[in-house]
Amino acid sequence: MGHKENAKTKAHGANGSAATPTTNEADPNAHLTTPTRLTGSEILWATLVGEGVDTVFGYPGGAILPAYDALRKFPIRHVLVRHEQGAAHMADGYARASGKVGVAIATSGPGATNLVTGIATAMLDSIPIVCITGNVSSKVLGTDAFQEVDITGITLPVTKHNFLVNKADDLAHALRQAFQIARSGRPGPVLVDITKDAQQATAEFDFEAAKPRTYRPHPMLHVDDSGLEQAAELIRNSKRPVILAGHGVMESRAMEQVRTLAERAEIPVGLTLLGLGGFPASHPLSLGMMGMHGEAWVNHAIQEADLLIACGMRFDDRVTGTLSTYATKAKKIHIEVDPAEINKNVKVDVALVGDLREVLEQLLPRISGRDGSAWLKTIEASKGAVAVRDINNLPDSGHLYAAHVMHDLWRITGGDAVIVTDVGQHQMWEAQYFHHDEPRTLITSGGLGTMGFALPAAIGAKFACPEKEVWVVAGDGGFQMTAAELATIVQEKIKINIAIINNGYLGMVRQWQEFFYERNYESTPLVSPDFVKLADAHGIPGRAVRKRSELEAAVKAARSAPGAYLLNFMVEKEDSVYPMIPAGSALHEMIRRPENDPLEEKAEDK
Repeated sequence: MGHKENAKTKAHGANGSAATPTTNEADPNAHLTTPTRLTGSEILWATLVGEGVDTVFGYPGGAILPAYDALRKFPIRHVLVRHEQGAAHMADGYARASGKVGVAIATSGPGATNLVTGIATAMLDSIPIVCITGNVSSKVLGTDAFQEVDITGITLPVTKHNFLVNKADDLAHALRQAFQIARSGRPGPVLVDITKDAQQATAEFDFEAAKPRTYRPHPMLHVDDSGLEQAAELIRNSKRPVILAGHGVMESRAMEQVRTLAERAEIPVGLTLLGLGGFPASHPLSLGMMGMHGEAWVNHAIQEADLLIACGMRFDDRVTGTLSTYATKAKKIHIEVDPAEINKNVKVDVALVGDLREVLEQLLPRISGRDGSAWLKTIEASKGAVAVRDINNLPDSGHLYAAHVMHDLWRITGGDAVIVTDVGQHQMWEAQYFHHDEPRTLITSGGLGTMGFALPAAIGAKFACPEKEVWVVAGDGGFQMTAAELATIVQEKIKINIAIINNGYLGMVRQWQEFFYERNYESTPLVSPDFVKLADAHGIPGRAVRKRSELEAAVKAARSAPGAYLLNFMVEKEDSVYPMIPAGSALHEMIRRPENDPLEEKAEDK
């Protein structure tokens, strides 16, 4: 996407390179290779250019204004958000969709603190973002100056690392180190807080000289032959193995290695929510999602397994159910890059600590073919006649269900789209009914469960992958939290389709109230604006959909529209997500869909 024709564009060379603040017109990138005296603000942008950054998401303010003043000299597109939380989510969505480091920028005080929810979201899902904030001048730090806040102290628990830079001389090194930390090992967010005087002062800038030390993996990131042989022996001797594929499959780019292991040893694969897409849903060995709202046959297979091979996942409570009853018949192999996750929740028999792809590349030569047909037949028989998942038999009772929307969205797009969900019932329905064959095609908040995530994260994803079809899937509650970012879509002229699953409630909270609080729907009925009119007020067309018969035409209209489009799906109000494992229950103790429900699953154990 090209830059708009403004002063910033005119500062770019004909080939799109940066017009540097130096007089070296022959080599506009000379400041990256030879020492040049720049302001701290110029050093900021020059370092980002050197790190390969071409897009940042942010909101200006007094303490970061020197940096914004220097931005015009560099080939970086700035996306003006409507709330700083949106900037962090956009950087997050950009990182998830691209595999690169996302960048958010904000001023001091409330600008900085508004980033915190987005930083925590990235931290819990291991997403590499760098957040840059301005702060008051160093001479007034600690005086409670206007809009002063200790943002490094506030974010310490939800970042991999953070920096307070009060000298221009330190800025390039801190930024380059921030990028290294964000992307290395187990990825995560890093914050760089820069005082205003550090932005205004000058210093010698040498990009190469500011290069951080070579990344040194944790001393425990070493897999010896004995551990690999123990794992291989367990796999060879197992009768009922299951691979548990998590988000780490994509973070380590180990999709091919996991698939090779599954196919060579005929081992079925269950996936976490964030692991969806890391193993093709259409593959015969794919079982689908595990856990609280996972497929019943996956949870039963885990409980009956004699071996679990956990690949880049952390045994989150939403995956395991109560730990005392979790997979008690199974030996456990855990392949994980973060030593802190080993034996944290689930005690394992073999721990292979390291990058998943590298570990599997060492393990695979030790794995030969094995016959898993008997175990696979047992799992297949446990599925029953799950008509609700059948592309041809999804019931239509005249009402519009979220399952219809998710299933038909998958069917109409052929699964060839990036889906960015918010958090709640619609998130689980998407995971159940939209089948992801490709990595990085489901972008969702898992660990923190952040409502309001979808719309800004989708904007970030679209900037990361402008050639891809991007859909927001959000509930009526979560959508209202960040709906102001509709204006960002319009200002940036990007094509995003929006599907609001509107049931008039805070749906997942209402479901818990139905199941566990005697239908006391306290504070969950939700009054919403007319979302189609709200979109129209922003210059975005849309339509409401109340019947399944209207669904296909509406989705096709959205897809064919030249710009953004909003669909308001008025779905059944008191539908619930099934199966569901109540808090404190075992993985196999699921609440199943009632027999008289219009979308009855017809599985063998309700």
